[in-house]
Parts: sequence; structure tokens; C-alpha cells
Amino acid sequence: MLFRKCAGGVVFLEGKVFLLRNEKGEWVLPKGVVRGGKPQQEVAVERVKSEAGVGADILEAVGETNYEFYSITRRTPVCNRVMWYTMQAQSPSFRIAFEQGFTDGGWFPLDEALDMITYTQDKSLVRLAWEKYKAQMAEVR
Repeated sequence: MLFRKCAGGVVFLEGKVFLLRNEKGEWVLPKGVVRGGKPQQEVAVERVKSEAGVGADILEAVGETNYEFYSITRRTPVCNRVMWYTMQAQSPSFRIAFEQGFTDGGWFPLDEALDMITYTQDKSLVRLAWEKYKAQMAEVR
């Protein structure tokens, strides 16, 4: 099995969370593989920018998820370990990276997003990130 370290962002703005729909029709969060010894935080920010066109700042680490799949091109099982970060978007503007296989995306109210998100562990992650985000925003005020 191939093990890969990844990083991604749970990005919030004005009570909404950013989701992407991939080529399989799954609603997911922006993430990518850590390569070249880059810090996970840097990769998370870069993937949010490249996949969603969203400039965002990391507030804190929120947790880690793992998932496995079979790579047809590599002909081997793959396990992705994703470190997630709660992020605050710098503005509401975005640009879906259709060239990377995404078919839709945008800002969604939390309840709507939780109904849309495909994977249970991602739903749990977004709930946890939301609680941490609200707590941080309350401290700022």
C-alpha cells in the first residue's frame, strides 16, 4: 500500500463553508498531497487557492482524516492521511479549478453544506472546525 501525507482546508467566511464537487459528483473540501518536503500548512493554503481560487489564512489545525482507495493508474491501494486546518477566507471571491476535474463549488451555509458533503468523516470534521471557528471569532470580538 502506498501511504501519502496530504493537507487541506476547512474554509469559512461569514457563516458559510467552501465546498467543491469533484468529477465523481462528490462534495469535498480542498486538499492535496504534500510533496518536496513542503510544510503541511503551506500545502493546505496552496490547495485552497489552486482548487477553489480562495485566498485564506490558517487559524489552527483541526484534525486528521484517513481514507483508502485503489489507484488504477498505480495498480495499488493508496492511503491518504490528511491534516486539516480551519481557515478564514480573505474575501468571498472564488474560482473553481475545472481544469483539475472539479465541476462545481462555492460558499454554502453550514446546515446546507453538511447535507451536501459526501463523506461522514468530512461532515464530522466540518462540525468540529465550525465550533473552533466560532470560538476563535468570539475571542476576536
